[in-house]
Amino acid sequence: MPIQRMHIVSIAVLAGLLAAGGAPAVAQTDNGEWRSYGGDIANTRYSPLDQITAENFNDLEVAWRLNTANFGSEPEFNFQATPLMVDGVLYSTAGLRRAVIAADAGTGELLWMHRLDEGERAEVAPRRRSGRGLAYRDNGGDGEIFYVTPGYRLVGLNAKTGERLSGFGEDGIVDLMQNMDQEIDPLSGEIGLHATPLVAGDTVVVGAAHVPGGRPRSMRNTKGYIRGFDADTGERKWIFHTIPGADEFGNDTWLNDSWRYTGNTGVWGQISADLEEGIVYLPTEMPTNDYYGGHRHGDNLYSDSLVAVDIETGERLWHFQFIHHDVWDWDLPCAPILADVMIDGELRKIVAQPSKQSWLYVFDRVTGEPIWPIEEREVEPSNVPGELLAPTQPYVTKPPAYDRQGVDLDDLIDLTPELRRRAGEIASRHLMGPIFTPPTVSEADGVYGTLMLPSQAGGTNWPGGSLDPETGIIYLYTFTQVVSLGLVNDPDLSDMNFIRGRGEGISAREASLVIEGIPIIKPPWGRITAIDLKEGEILWQVPHGETPDNIRNHRLLEGVDIPRTGRIGRVGTLNTPTMVIAGEAGTFTTPSGEVGAMLRAYDKMSGEELGAVYMPAGVTGSPMTYLHEGRQYIVTAIGGGGFPGELIAYRLPEE
Repeated sequence: MPIQRMHIVSIAVLAGLLAAGGAPAVAQTDNGEWRSYGGDIANTRYSPLDQITAENFNDLEVAWRLNTANFGSEPEFNFQATPLMVDGVLYSTAGLRRAVIAADAGTGELLWMHRLDEGERAEVAPRRRSGRGLAYRDNGGDGEIFYVTPGYRLVGLNAKTGERLSGFGEDGIVDLMQNMDQEIDPLSGEIGLHATPLVAGDTVVVGAAHVPGGRPRSMRNTKGYIRGFDADTGERKWIFHTIPGADEFGNDTWLNDSWRYTGNTGVWGQISADLEEGIVYLPTEMPTNDYYGGHRHGDNLYSDSLVAVDIETGERLWHFQFIHHDVWDWDLPCAPILADVMIDGELRKIVAQPSKQSWLYVFDRVTGEPIWPIEEREVEPSNVPGELLAPTQPYVTKPPAYDRQGVDLDDLIDLTPELRRRAGEIASRHLMGPIFTPPTVSEADGVYGTLMLPSQAGGTNWPGGSLDPETGIIYLYTFTQVVSLGLVNDPDLSDMNFIRGRGEGISAREASLVIEGIPIIKPPWGRITAIDLKEGEILWQVPHGETPDNIRNHRLLEGVDIPRTGRIGRVGTLNTPTMVIAGEAGTFTTPSGEVGAMLRAYDKMSGEELGAVYMPAGVTGSPMTYLHEGRQYIVTAIGGGGFPGELIAYRLPEE
């Protein structure tokens, strides 16, 4: 078996890990707080609070709203943060400068604000705006806040005052472009982070993200190494080379010395940890150029992998690569979820990784062994000059895929014969096939591109999923969107042989995959899926998101009974003892004539909708919940379409 097909754990390390027992030590939400982006560092997004129930969900009313429009030179409309709540104070990032704000959890009143003016470094950064939030550390005193600025600096703050931590880094700041085992120009280095850092005990783990890579200017780019920092001093404790150096394991999966110049391969989503086992789980992205790998032949470890590393040293314990030599941009977008689940009569410590491909990969989180078989199967080779794809790819056998994969004629919209005919005409100009059908060169007198489903955005995207630890059920929102993946040669834009684009002579109208605004793929276009981890089976699926106005009122669908279609977006789920809660992305016109979206609750065992509460805009972040002065709140970020981002808080009326 070639070395790049293996996920290896040291025998000595494995023996030590297996000697430990018990559940993962994580910052739970049992006390009614929400201290981590995912509720806890296992990223379960679960709270045991039960004041809000199926019987009273529709009674929720707005408790407060916090508009973020003034936390920057202009409003932000895509506000992606999940706030934290600790000891009656809500913490979040906000606005174009990614200010950190503290607000009263009961009223939304602003208590303090911290911002760092980074000048040009922030203006040219690849990951700008407010980001997805921050991390909290209980230091036995006032508490500490850690966040990453747009200009890629790690900042530590006193949680009570908002002042920078004098003993952390240099006046509370660690420059993340320094001490990264490579030279990085602060203005052209193209590295940053939207995700939050992870506080795991006394270690702060920081990921890396880059410019979206469909049309990179060069095959050479900054490498997305991952680091752990001492939470007290800011000193680097360890670094993990996601592109292995010359003497490191996995280097032989980068042929022709491509490891020397290839970049990216960072962790742009959230990171999880098990404190008791002492393991951090890194879900990595793909290397430079999302759709063409002709300059980086080989399997390209550790791209598109889940890598388990020691929390104190950063030493690799085990890894599994989900895609060898990715050319689909199906890298890992979100946090792995840790759970303790009874499977076949045995309590298993597992890590479950949602994916853009709409497969849930499930492993023993100590050993890295798949809970159910993952099979290497032959896939189609590429016909793109210079490309050399892996001959096989891993296929998950269980649980089944939780959204559609690949495109054939049966996937085309068929609400009317006319729509089916026109969808077929559009599809005939493209290459269709199963998952892992490779990209193709786009030519006006040939195929325009490969129809890819899921799209490069998923399936599952950065909000990830949630876990109900009482039942061992995971809940995942996905959206169904097809894209055309075509490649072109354009020396004026890139030194790479191929980048994503339309062939000369193909207009945007001709390449469109919609029929007068109607997608060529049949609905639902957004759904929530419940997967029982005890059995590895789908428990239920429901469309999530009301049918858009332009579909409901479309002239081509006049007189057609249109089921709820769901909607495309970035949607996170929240679990409580009886419900799964999720907001809708985008807006629609409600029966009362208001334009807005709904915060919906579903029965966690059946998927039956239990209630829905109006929001003035669609969700842009994931919901969280907490208890303050005896009352339960649900808070989420909303915005979009000219509606500046804000936090909106709901609670039940006073009795």
